Amino acid sequence: MIVIKKAVIAAAGLGTRLLPATKELPKEMLPVFSREGNSLCLKPMLQLIFEQLFRNGVKEFCFVVGRGKRSVVDHFTPDWGYVDELGKKGKDELAKDLEAFYRMVEQSTVVWLNQSKPKGFGHAVLLSRPFMGTEPFFVAAGDTYINSKWDDHIRRLMESFDTADASLLLEEVDDPSIYGVAVLEGTRLKSVVEKPRVPPSNCHNALLCLQTEHIQVA
Repeated sequence: MIVIKKAVIAAAGLGTRLLPATKELPKEMLPVFSREGNSLCLKPMLQLIFEQLFRNGVKEFCFVVGRGKRSVVDHFTPDWGYVDELGKKGKDELAKDLEAFYRMVEQSTVVWLNQSKPKGFGHAVLLSRPFMGTEPFFVAAGDTYINSKWDDHIRRLMESFDTADASLLLEEVDDPSIYGVAVLEGTRLKSVVEKPRVPPSNCHNALLCLQTEHIQVA
């Protein structure tokens, strides 16, 4: 099975649906409970997405961010002094977990691209084209975390990609009008419509595997 080493994570959205919580805090940085060993901890959603992709072989990350996302860049900048302070205060588990995250960041190539105007998810992916080169890559939304046992959804997506040059993971939802919605012809993806008033299906796109030639200007 192919190992995909690159990922684009779109994290430039304004987060207006989550106001007022996202007025100052990017939606991608909202905390989510995560189980580490036998205990629960809170992590930013974007960190969970990063760690999940890292565990599955991705080592080159392209984050597309916009205005007001400085806290995202800061979070992915290792602060070893802070880890030391946690250790000195006896917060060993927290220090250990943060150290593991920083090790992942340092073992990765991380590129930051700025989307100066909110032109949508497709435009954000288009900006990453020079970074992708000719290799296959993941596309992930920075505000959508998929939890599956042993990251099974990523394995299934890569297995599907082995038999095609593009693969898409979809999720059926009750109200697709608040998502990017897939337009399908049978099992084939025709296009994706962002937050349509009249949804063409009840499936929203969650994670993609693509070849570079599929990144095109609409």
